[in-house]
Amino acid sequence: MAISPARVAAFDILLRVDQQDAYASELLHAPGYAKLSPADHRLATELVLGVLRWRSLLDHQIAQQSALKLSKLDPEVLTCLRLAAYQLLYLDRVPAHAAIHESVQLVKRARKRSAVPFVNAVLRKFGTERRLSNSMSIENAKTAAELASSSAHPQWLVERWTRTFGLPITGQICNYDQHIPTACISIRDPGVTKELESQGVKLAPGSLLSSSRRVIAGDLTTTRAFCEGRVTIQDEASQLVALLVGKGPRILDCCAAPGGKTRLLAERNPKAAIVAVELHPHRARLLRKLVSAKNVQVITGDINTLPTNEFFDRVLVDVPCSGTGTLAHNPEIKWRLKPEDLVDLKARQLAILQSAMQRVAPEGTLVYSTCSLEPEENQNVVESALPADSSFRVANIAEQLNELHSQGELTWKDTASLTSGPYLRTIPGVHLCDGFFAAIFQKS
Repeated sequence: MAISPARVAAFDILLRVDQQDAYASELLHAPGYAKLSPADHRLATELVLGVLRWRSLLDHQIAQQSALKLSKLDPEVLTCLRLAAYQLLYLDRVPAHAAIHESVQLVKRARKRSAVPFVNAVLRKFGTERRLSNSMSIENAKTAAELASSSAHPQWLVERWTRTFGLPITGQICNYDQHIPTACISIRDPGVTKELESQGVKLAPGSLLSSSRRVIAGDLTTTRAFCEGRVTIQDEASQLVALLVGKGPRILDCCAAPGGKTRLLAERNPKAAIVAVELHPHRARLLRKLVSAKNVQVITGDINTLPTNEFFDRVLVDVPCSGTGTLAHNPEIKWRLKPEDLVDLKARQLAILQSAMQRVAPEGTLVYSTCSLEPEENQNVVESALPADSSFRVANIAEQLNELHSQGELTWKDTASLTSGPYLRTIPGVHLCDGFFAAIFQKS
């Protein structure tokens, strides 16, 4: 029996994520996997993200059945074991014999034939019970350690969140991270809504914004609007950050790729001159492909050495960050991130922010944002940047949120729950979106 294309794709993607620090979501939408049938693509996505979400629990279960330490296993062998274990423990609809047989075949495909008897023996122990031996649930966790174990999160990260948010909210974050989030899109044209619905896509109102829609049924990725780039998937908190930038004749979008926020800025400011800066050439090309608006100029370069002396009325600084607010979409981050990384990220973010501040015109506005839950990358960066330039102050973001609410843009009723002091703070599980931080700088 041949190996299914979905399992081959899942194995290859997981191996690249593990060995090359690639991102699963990007690989799943790469051209090489576009030829998969819709059913195979759905299964590959389920397998990849499922393994990454539950990796520590899977490893725990594998270790209980293995005579060898997992650290001694070749990456290809461990990846095959994780794939099979996820199917056996979490996917009741997958026959045990299929999960075991195809994972053994994947070991052979990876040229690790000597490991076949070992893999076969370990997986057949799984097949006898098909249930987790760890009965602790996320809801019943009484400590950070228990929560980390039951939710398949690194303990150091859960302990940090517990100190910042408390255990109950940290439990909500971890629980949200372990489920597939509902895809969200931004729609301002009613005609596009009717077009999508005519092609079998069922939409529901967004939880935060009037212009957002949640995809609750159907395959958005096969629709004409999606294939033509007229509709893109974008988390609601990310959309909200773009709305906070507001309107102006000259707009600078720093670190602009992949381009979701740039696109919304262009839609809301069709007559503005918008400069979108991206450091990496391949990401700049993707940005240009996503944002076709003629009033957007894409510059490939470093914001620290931007080749223009122009000043801007509105500046968005959505910096590269740890991404701990996006683990529901990018679960591999939690296994890749280390505590010391936050120190390096803060230094980079501060340098980018200070360079962007020099580009703000008098009486202009700058929005600093991350998709991180970590104070080092958020308020600590803001508080480090302010003393160096007394012409800026941080505005209370509640005023902008209340204005968006009065305009009908923001539909979330409890706007106070979206704030932490003067800052925007969305929390996965508390809000039905990724975790974002934003601060508004106003220049005198």
